[in-house]
Amino acid sequence: MSEETPVSKAPADKAAPERAGGVPVEDSTAPKDPKASKETGETPVEQRPAGEEHDGPVSESDALRSLAQGAGRDEDERSESLRAGAIADLIAQRLNADASGTRIGTLALFNDSVSFGGGFHTDGRRTTGTRARGGTSVLAVDANELTEHTDLFVQPEGYDDALDALREHRILVLTGAPGSGREATGVNLLAEAMALGGTGDGGCHRLLAPAVILESGWTPPVKNGGYLAVLEDGPAGVREFTAAFGVRSAAGTRLRSTAAADGGVGQLAAVAAALRASDSHLVLVGGRDLARAAAGPGGDTVGRHELAPVDPQTIVERRVLGHGGDPGTRAELSALLESTGAVGALREQPAARHAADLAKVIRAGGDVAAAVAALRDPSEQVRGWFDRFREPEALAFALASAVLEECSYLTVADAAVDLWPALTPPDEPLYDLRFRDRLGHEQQWIRLDFGDGPAATGPPRVRFRSPLLGQVILAYAWGTLDSHRRSVLAWLRRLLTHADVEVRARAAVSAGVIAWADHHYAVHRFLTSWASSTSWPLRQSAATALGVAGSRPESSEAVWQLLHEWARGGTSAGQRRLAGTAANAVGGLLGRDAPERAVAVLHDALDREDDWGTLPSVAWGGVHLVHQGQAGVLLNAYLDWSEPQDLSPMVVKSLSAFVFAVSQPYEERAGGPDGGGPAGVPGAPVLLSGLPRHAEPLAELWARALARRPVQDTALEALRAWIDDYADKCPGALDSIGALLVGIAHRPGRHRERLLWWLAKWAGDRENPSARAQELLRLLERRT
Repeated sequence: MSEETPVSKAPADKAAPERAGGVPVEDSTAPKDPKASKETGETPVEQRPAGEEHDGPVSESDALRSLAQGAGRDEDERSESLRAGAIADLIAQRLNADASGTRIGTLALFNDSVSFGGGFHTDGRRTTGTRARGGTSVLAVDANELTEHTDLFVQPEGYDDALDALREHRILVLTGAPGSGREATGVNLLAEAMALGGTGDGGCHRLLAPAVILESGWTPPVKNGGYLAVLEDGPAGVREFTAAFGVRSAAGTRLRSTAAADGGVGQLAAVAAALRASDSHLVLVGGRDLARAAAGPGGDTVGRHELAPVDPQTIVERRVLGHGGDPGTRAELSALLESTGAVGALREQPAARHAADLAKVIRAGGDVAAAVAALRDPSEQVRGWFDRFREPEALAFALASAVLEECSYLTVADAAVDLWPALTPPDEPLYDLRFRDRLGHEQQWIRLDFGDGPAATGPPRVRFRSPLLGQVILAYAWGTLDSHRRSVLAWLRRLLTHADVEVRARAAVSAGVIAWADHHYAVHRFLTSWASSTSWPLRQSAATALGVAGSRPESSEAVWQLLHEWARGGTSAGQRRLAGTAANAVGGLLGRDAPERAVAVLHDALDREDDWGTLPSVAWGGVHLVHQGQAGVLLNAYLDWSEPQDLSPMVVKSLSAFVFAVSQPYEERAGGPDGGGPAGVPGAPVLLSGLPRHAEPLAELWARALARRPVQDTALEALRAWIDDYADKCPGALDSIGALLVGIAHRPGRHRERLLWWLAKWAGDRENPSARAQELLRLLERRT
């Protein structure tokens, strides 16, 4: 138990032994000299090499010495990092304010788990990408195939828009997933366009070598005809057309010069003119790579349409029942599909061709259950898929998904990226980069801000035209550019130790934004390593990133759970650094918005029995909370934690953290007070300038700290600093300190005698006498 009865609970004061005349002397519970201690075998802090850390509990004396020394040799680095954190808090506040009431759709995608939907989809028929032998470049679509495609066709959503685009441009780029019915849609569009135009006697034809249309002087072989060109999926299948559309290849290779690309665009215009002159139409059918190519500058020359998926069960019904069918017949078909498992099979493999094949079996009176079983046979699905897709990008993701099914998308994608180089190593050339020349072209969403007025000076600043664009672009790039994620992360890691404080701050906020995409991934991929780093700027950045990540409701709970987990960790040096980062994190955005939860994390980090290693981090976290305007919650926590008023570790730690908080002068940082907290007086502790608002808890905590060894020494130093160093900086501060001391002196115990003794000592100091201490001494003698 304590050597002193609690300061406000009993009349007796047994804490301070007295000299003659009743003057208190140092408490007898002073810690032993750590240099003389051989029990722990630890080297005192000042005797260890700079920067050395050790596993296992940190002693009380070492922790108190570290706290008394402040940041020590890392003071400049810590100050810079705290400035970066303050800037980041302001940036994050604006980011969240801009996004208030807005949901970014791309973020939800990357939290999904990767799983197979029942198998892979294939598209059936393939056509060669080269000119047929003998010079034949077209193949007529016969009557039977035309009827098969058109007779019972189910129009997808937006079909009429596609038809209008084909008739207007004469060339239509029709894109969709393999097996989506894109070829059937193309044939129907051609047939209907020719019929509506009063032409069509030329019939429908397949172009066996689609790139032939890009040759100079190409004209349709047959007038009044419709032409279907099916391009292979993958970058190789559309390589010639990427040049024609004036864009860079999806494979990453640099194509022709701008002039050459413009020539390709001009050739598409010539093709359209040739089609118009011969009353013909052309549909280019392909997948995502063709869609990307058609989105380039040359896309204005052609019509474009992305095929919407059609419900496969609707396709079955149309092909079995035709355009009619009474309700009873439809009910029978629905029951058959349900009982045989066809509904589930079509949900797993919704390709239109699977529905068409199943409809053939039903119409022929075949074994529907056997057909469904064959459709769901995984071996056949995999064989068909590998027959069709050979690109390393597709192979790598399929294999990674097979190994890591049910993992998050980002985890699977990273594994696929690791595999991809083994399949085909990338070879990226270097280019002459001139970003500014392109801001008005490719980057129209960015502007250069030169400031206001004709006298504006300084370099222009890069800004997005919409406040939400930056975070949306970052989230989208992080979640979709799989091959670049590792490079982005390495680049971001370098920015976190940049010499420019603002650069570090913005990089830390960006790390928090990308953590929204997949919290679990972010924690295990980069946040934990940063949070346990020996580099203080990295730990500060991790704390800031967690504050940003936890500021969104969808990720808040996961962040708080992580911080508690880190705070309750073990006694290794790395685990202590994690606990310190957790304490730092709750002193920022998180603590301002949820101060009660913040002090709970600080309690977890501090309450480690005889391990004192987290005391400095928790003390700094408390200072940050004060600067966030949450002094009341923190002071109440310190009161609660030190309530026993004995010599237990938690009491001494809590009072030590309190004394540290009242000792730290406020430093005005970017944009004003930290995170919009109270407007503190620069150069003076916030708890001094805010003393009238928190007079009662401050008086009680000061009383406990001044009466308890080993906190007493630092508390006395802090009190004299308030009187002699800071009082002049805060208007009315000396009167507030006087009222504080009167409140302490009126508490039961020897508090009055202690204060009178020390005030007299400071007033009569031969080397540095204190006139303010003398004034307070007279005040205390009059009023107590």
